[in-house]
Amino acid sequence: MGRARRKKPERLAEKLLAIRIRLGLSQTALKGKIESDDYPIYKGDISNYELGKSEPPLVILLRYARLANVIVDVLIDDESNLP
Repeated sequence: MGRARRKKPERLAEKLLAIRIRLGLSQTALKGKIESDDYPIYKGDISNYELGKSEPPLVILLRYARLANVIVDVLIDDESNLP
């Protein structure tokens, strides 16, 4: 028996875009703030996250949350709004 797929957060992409805009960062500048040697971000990843084409890994979600000064729950819970 396989596992059921988890439900994708529907508002994640819009929240990630809102964080970048509120911080006044370009996609390249944001990439520089959330990537690290142990977890690089590739060209186009930020755009794909903001367009909902892909979801960031948990490590990257945590870095977004820290930049926005929110808990990760706010990002992945469709019923929660960014402050």
